[in-house]
Amino acid sequence: MAKIKQILEKMCPNGVKFRKLGEICEINTGTQLNKDLLTDEGEYPVMNGGSSPSGFHDAYNVEANSIAISQGGASAGFVNWMSTPYWAGAHCYTLKFKEGCDELLTRFLYFVLKNNQDFLSRKKRGAGIPGLPREVLRDFEIPVPPLSVQREIVSVLDRFTDLEAELEAELEARRQQYAFYREQLLAIDAPTRTLGEIGTFVRGNGLQKKDFVEEGVPCIHYGQIYTYYGTSATKTKTFVSPELAKRLKKAQSGDLVIALTSENVEDVCKAVAWLGDGEIAISGDACIFSHKQNPKYIAYYFQTDAFFQQKKRMVSGTKVMRVSRESLAKITIPLPPLSEQSRIVDILDRFDALTTSLTEGLPAEIEARRQQYAYYREQLLHFEPLH
Repeated sequence: MAKIKQILEKMCPNGVKFRKLGEICEINTGTQLNKDLLTDEGEYPVMNGGSSPSGFHDAYNVEANSIAISQGGASAGFVNWMSTPYWAGAHCYTLKFKEGCDELLTRFLYFVLKNNQDFLSRKKRGAGIPGLPREVLRDFEIPVPPLSVQREIVSVLDRFTDLEAELEAELEARRQQYAFYREQLLAIDAPTRTLGEIGTFVRGNGLQKKDFVEEGVPCIHYGQIYTYYGTSATKTKTFVSPELAKRLKKAQSGDLVIALTSENVEDVCKAVAWLGDGEIAISGDACIFSHKQNPKYIAYYFQTDAFFQQKKRMVSGTKVMRVSRESLAKITIPLPPLSEQSRIVDILDRFDALTTSLTEGLPAEIEARRQQYAYYREQLLHFEPLH
């Protein structure tokens, strides 16, 4: 920061000039590909209206080390750095420096746009499928400091990017290690019982998202189980009024709350162990599993491949996947003594904290680095206009 400030004070004592993006770059959209030309794997990613590739293709129309901006959809305004050649679709903006423009580094321009991604996203227009108007990009003003300053800033921000990538790779390695040990620990040589033999299932009822209130009786909606909650919870994200809660099914501390419906096989039957004080209300398309075992042991077993292989044979439906309470009751689980269940839970809890906790472990470290990165990016890319 000090070095960059010294360079700016020496070379730009009166501030830096700003230019509209449309003066610097040609802003174009790509060429649409039919779905039958997309593959799940391939050499070149296809960028369209999302924040990640919509598929892959055997050809590309944009060179590597360039910028892609989502033009349409919920992700409109999202800014991507493409380190490989890629195919730009009809809902992807591409940027190309105009002839004779040699005052900006592509990577510096990327960091400026990424730093203003939220602003671009707020500028999308239209109902249904919103889009980012081209004129918003054309009129967006870009600071143009000396190239030496741009290089210094890019160097600093790239180091943050590399550090985050290293931490993400470490986290992925720990997740794989965690999954391996979870499978090993829960493939225990113990008598097996069906879930129906060790507990009871009660289906939730009558709770919809529109029923949420700011304060009231704690509740869990089935969709939150695979979008918000982890293995267990002591607090709920949402609440319902006491009047409505009287008519709803309740889970007690130690019960599992299980999602019976999802859009994919992976998420259906996701479970969270409720370990909070007092009872909570449960929505329809979820069920309560009451038992006398270690609740987290049961919840961890629901994450194993052995459980997945059993449940996938019981799934019905195409667009909406469902598993009935009667089918769940037939699933078998190895059931060691409670003392052994607790030992296994203690080991898995440590792995779980390392790989999922936002207050400890690698996710906390990554979040701290992201906040630090966002702070320095904001500081480094703030320039006083030329006066």
